[in-house]
Amino acid sequence: MSLSGLFACSLRTQVRNTRPPSLQSLLQSRSLILPSHPSSILSHVQIHPFLRQPAALQHKRLFSLASVFSRRPTPTPPPTVVARVAAIEAEANANPYGVEKQVALFEALVGTDVKPGYDVVIARWERMCEFDSSNPLLRSDIAFQLYLTALVKSGLTASVDAAVRRRDTLLAAASASGPAASSSPSAEASTISADSAVSAPVSNSTEPSSSNRLAQAVLAGQAPTTASAVSSNTDMAKLSAALSTGVGVPGNPIVVSLSEPKGSWIPRLVRFVILTGLSGFFILVMLAVLLENSGLMKAGPRQAEFEPAQGKTYKFSDVHGVDEAKDELQEVVEFLKDPTSFATLGGKLPKGILLTGPPGTGKTMLARAVAGEAGVPFLFASGSEFDEMFVGVGAKRVRDLFATARKKQPAIIFIDELDAIGGRRSNRDQHYLKQTLNQLLVEMDGFLQNEGVIVIAATNFPDSLDPALVRPGRFDRHIAVPLPDVRGRVQILQHHMKDVITEPGVDPMVLARGTPGFSGADLQNMAAVQASREFGLPRLILIPSAQPQDRIVMGTERKTAYISDDVKRLTAYHEGGHALVALYTDGAMPLHKVTCVPRGHALGVTSQLPEDDRYSVSLKEYLAMIDVCMGGRVAEGLVYGADKVTSGASSDLKQATRTARAMVKNWGYSDKIGPVYYNDREDAISPSKSDEIEGEVRSLLIAGESRVTTLLKEKEAELHRLASALMEHETLDADEVKKVIKGEAIRNIKEVLQEDLSRMSDESSS
Repeated sequence: MSLSGLFACSLRTQVRNTRPPSLQSLLQSRSLILPSHPSSILSHVQIHPFLRQPAALQHKRLFSLASVFSRRPTPTPPPTVVARVAAIEAEANANPYGVEKQVALFEALVGTDVKPGYDVVIARWERMCEFDSSNPLLRSDIAFQLYLTALVKSGLTASVDAAVRRRDTLLAAASASGPAASSSPSAEASTISADSAVSAPVSNSTEPSSSNRLAQAVLAGQAPTTASAVSSNTDMAKLSAALSTGVGVPGNPIVVSLSEPKGSWIPRLVRFVILTGLSGFFILVMLAVLLENSGLMKAGPRQAEFEPAQGKTYKFSDVHGVDEAKDELQEVVEFLKDPTSFATLGGKLPKGILLTGPPGTGKTMLARAVAGEAGVPFLFASGSEFDEMFVGVGAKRVRDLFATARKKQPAIIFIDELDAIGGRRSNRDQHYLKQTLNQLLVEMDGFLQNEGVIVIAATNFPDSLDPALVRPGRFDRHIAVPLPDVRGRVQILQHHMKDVITEPGVDPMVLARGTPGFSGADLQNMAAVQASREFGLPRLILIPSAQPQDRIVMGTERKTAYISDDVKRLTAYHEGGHALVALYTDGAMPLHKVTCVPRGHALGVTSQLPEDDRYSVSLKEYLAMIDVCMGGRVAEGLVYGADKVTSGASSDLKQATRTARAMVKNWGYSDKIGPVYYNDREDAISPSKSDEIEGEVRSLLIAGESRVTTLLKEKEAELHRLASALMEHETLDADEVKKVIKGEAIRNIKEVLQEDLSRMSDESSS
């Protein structure tokens, strides 16, 4: 039976679960007893008659009996492993004296890690020792180590000593009779000399034999090693020798001392310092965060947090354009100057004054002027600086602010951007969001009227304030600070022109007329900054004729823009149409200037300035606005043809359409729609009514275009003269336009350039 049959027979034995006959009963007819056999399995077993058969057949049958008749079921290796082992077995049987083939078979059998494989290794080695002691396999340490491993894994550890003695005896006998011939060159490489192998049993030397060393290694649990590893590992040989002499037992332990190389403490020290530093840094950061959040590291309230503001003292004479607001605040000034007389006479002043209006109209300056006129401390606070990331800080700062004001009374508390802390409260708000406002309400309603502390606040959104804050008894007086009108703008410009260099001829009225909707802050800086940037002067200057005020009124001139003559001529006709319609249409705003030089996003600009601020506009004036917007488009069509009209009139059409739609929907200027106000929301208007509104808007625009066409056809010669003058001079004011359309001569362009050059030379010399 082959080795594959061995494993197959073992598998069938497990499946059938039959009890095989004992090895004792099969080997009853013993004719020869194996003398001094090391294995306890076969130490009392007689040789079966099959041993008298040919060696190959005896080898196969003997090696198969142990697994076939084993009483305990054993695990079966995979078929691929069985096939591989069978192939190796066939090669080993074909070359019984080839040490490499036999060692390869031993390694494969031990590697299966099953009992039948161990039994085959044991049987092959013991048969070789019994019947063929001259086989070179006996000298192979690797084969002997694999044999010992099979004994140990088969539970025959007690047979290891007998196996060692038997191998040493056989090696000594072979050495005495002469070295055995090796059947192959490889046998020389895998064996050791007989003299070294038998030195231990023959002599009384304490040096253990190679068999002893291998036995000690196997008993110590080491895996099988190669021949080179066994011969070269001197440390293991010394350990085996020590173990064979009784060292390492409980009564005689092995003393091991570890010595570190020099300088090995340096890396440990560096690592310790780095880890300690990093750990300390993170611990300190965590402690700092905890202490900061807990407030333990915070200093007490700063004494100078709400100190009176220092700096320039303002008077009412420094505030312009808000005369009504100044008149209302005069009463507060009188109270702060002499609060005792007011209390004696029974006079009552509001606890809080709320200044409302657009940004830049002078609300903060008014509050400073009140403090300056009364000569009292002025405590400033912004609504956004009360609240921070910590809960309760806002309420605490409100208390500190009012406490400081009471110590310095009479005083003025000015809170800018009140809507930052005084917004409407809601039930959905968290309670900590209301703490600052609640504290402000308590402070304002908690001191006496004659205490001498006036609270002035400013906001751009009065409608967003909480009703409890603006009720009577708190901020009960509201003073509007609107944008200045034309007279106010003139006053503001005249006041600020005192501090800048100006040339003769600067007309504040012209600037004021051209800046409707400008606040005092806008008027203070715009013209002066433009003049300084344009001319690079060490001091601020206002040029009378042009650039600063034209920038304010008409936009910034694009000096680097390249415009061809054809485009420039078309722009001149376009702007000339606007200018002529503005001159000859009743109700139109007076013409200021017209230019074909690109300014802002436009290729040209026609500027109109009102004589005064207009608070209401009539139907005639709205129709004139539409006509002026249509003038440029109609002029292009008359000169170049309807198919040459450009898209430059898009902004004009947009403005005209917006005006016409407002006339129909909001101001009741349509007879068909009637005096009805329609919301700007398109979804609030029915589709049919929306169509009617759009029809009326279209009718107003078409009617305006028709009126302008009739006008410009009558004034076509004047249109050509005006366009030619614009091509030459680029910019004309209203007086020059009137002269040009009448055919009168104006200044030559060379004279204008010469005047500009002389003025610039005078400025540089000064």
